[in-house]
Amino acid sequence: MRVDLLSREYPPDVYGGAGVHMEYLARELRELADVRVRCFGADREEPGVSAYRVPGGLERANAALQVLGVDLEMAAACEGADVVHSHTWYANFAGHVAKMLHGMPHVVTTHSLEPLRPWKAEQLGGGYTVSSWAERTALAAADAVIAVSEGMRRDVLAAYPEIPPGKVTVIHNGIDTAEYAPDPGLDVLKKHGVDPDRPYVIFVGRITRQKGLVHLLHAARAFDPDAQLVLCAGAPDTPEIAAEVTGLVRGLDRDGVFWISEMLPKPEVIQLLTHASVFVCPSVYEPMGIVNLEAMACETAVVATATGGIPEVVADGETGLLVPIDQGPDGTPHDPEAFAADLAERVNTLLADPARAAAMGRAGRVRAVEHFSWERIARRTLDLYASLGRP
Repeated sequence: MRVDLLSREYPPDVYGGAGVHMEYLARELRELADVRVRCFGADREEPGVSAYRVPGGLERANAALQVLGVDLEMAAACEGADVVHSHTWYANFAGHVAKMLHGMPHVVTTHSLEPLRPWKAEQLGGGYTVSSWAERTALAAADAVIAVSEGMRRDVLAAYPEIPPGKVTVIHNGIDTAEYAPDPGLDVLKKHGVDPDRPYVIFVGRITRQKGLVHLLHAARAFDPDAQLVLCAGAPDTPEIAAEVTGLVRGLDRDGVFWISEMLPKPEVIQLLTHASVFVCPSVYEPMGIVNLEAMACETAVVATATGGIPEVVADGETGLLVPIDQGPDGTPHDPEAFAADLAERVNTLLADPARAAAMGRAGRVRAVEHFSWERIARRTLDLYASLGRP
């Protein structure tokens, strides 16, 4: 079986969970099928991977139109595939066109949904309407939709009621627990100035409304003053949110704050996660949250928002603590101060009880190993492909 995987992100250009998913899904599926990866950007040296750039006539167009231009070139190249499998709205239109043009089934994995990310209008302007149209069109016509969590499945069916429930299957994201494992070294901490003899709280994620970094920074004002704060945070969505985060970081009245804005190599992130007392995921929208699995695999306790698919990953009271959130339609908490206070309270609970935090970390790794292997996920995905046949 030939499978064409379509995505904006693919190593080395990975900035979110969808890119992580693509990397490991492609690796495991190659053991089971003929896999071709089609992604955006510069040429890749990896065999079987083709990259596509924005067509020349669209270089100054709205970003959403640039995406559609790339998608058309990707769709043309899918001839001969037995199934096309697209990831995120950036590639959904490519899969949809390939299905119409070449007559193969189209599978979509939903890592997020445009209707639940209204803040993207800040980035795309009118292009947000285009991206929403592309996603809806592709999902409604797809032969199968994979949701990365039960929470995401509910969101898909609520956002797109025209999709039959039987067409939406849950296949969770996974984690490579051989790669993401505790690293006892300290060289990375020292490189970035983090004191290994002091506890620290860590955040890893993009600077976007979705990831809730602003709420974390408000909460950090109430963190135990003995704790350090490590922010692996870059790629701001807009200049406005970049300025807001910069102002909040500068306004923190505490020492031991380390903001690492560059994209770190995985081994460095793994070591930073390993030695953290608490990993914090303050997201207001998170269909699954691979980063929580990464922290758990490194034996680090997690404090995370009880939203989307996170409660399916983080076992409250066992591998971490969940923070309740009363959200508006755009995901924003109705009472941001209460959300920040609850976030701070749970972080401080674990900082005050290192033995409990360590036990949660150990339990988190066990959960990651037993329930979220990529080999299992790849086999379930291949079984779904086989169930579809060619139309």
